[in-house]
Amino acid sequence: MPVWIPITFAAAFLQNLRSLLQKKLRAELSVWGATSARFIFAAPFAVLAALIVWQASGTGVTPPGGHFFLMMAIGGLAQIVATGCMIHLFSHRNFAVGTAFTKTEVLQTALFSLVLLGEGISLSALLAIVAGLVGILLISLPTEAGRSRFALDGRIVYGLISGGLYGLSAVCFRGASLSLGDGPALVRASLTLAAVLVFQALVIAAWLKLREAGELTRIFAAWRVTVLVGLVGMTASLGWFTAMTLENAAHVRAVGQVEIIFTIATSWFVFKETINAREFAGLTVLTGSILALVLMA
Repeated sequence: MPVWIPITFAAAFLQNLRSLLQKKLRAELSVWGATSARFIFAAPFAVLAALIVWQASGTGVTPPGGHFFLMMAIGGLAQIVATGCMIHLFSHRNFAVGTAFTKTEVLQTALFSLVLLGEGISLSALLAIVAGLVGILLISLPTEAGRSRFALDGRIVYGLISGGLYGLSAVCFRGASLSLGDGPALVRASLTLAAVLVFQALVIAAWLKLREAGELTRIFAAWRVTVLVGLVGMTASLGWFTAMTLENAAHVRAVGQVEIIFTIATSWFVFKETINAREFAGLTVLTGSILALVLMA
């Protein structure tokens, strides 16, 4: 099995854990305050990890140039705005429809990979990705959703934009990492992640200072949880960046949808919540698509 697959599984699991920790923060912080912890507190860990990995490897990389910083900045901003679009969906009472459409991220990632990096995917991989999208829609769309809910309203538009920007960020991060030459994937991924997170931390801190006075103070006051969010989030991101350095971002994101399976398994086994027949069918289709992609790899 290619090494990027277990790395992707680990990253998806850690991302699910980070989301659970961020939910806990919502009791003390604003939406943006809880979101910013993944950037502000992850940045120092990322810099430390990059230095350790770089020194331990004993290898060099191509010095970052204009292409690296351009891709890093575009990807970093795209990820922040994508998060903002996701947060905006919470202002809608029935935001599940819009949220479901963020899951078009994988297809949009494949498109951005083709346009920006010239990386295509096989027809069989595309079919597996489409099957996975069908499975996710079956899981995500609310039971009461009818034809009228598919009108082109804010929920769907913001969902599509969010998915597209997440896809763009994934491709940009891969492009930035690849621009560092042919050194070890972990070295290139850790250096790229450190640069991205420092940039994002500065941007989000400036935003909070301007838009939510006092929120930065509350974030640091909740350091027992925010530090843990930063550490887990940085580790998850390092997994994503390493996997996307090794493999086409669309394939990584498609296999990374296993996060949804982790989430449902947690609901089922830990919280004893039930799933209906439609959700079970979606889970089955999604699992099949991921298995197909793994077997292709």
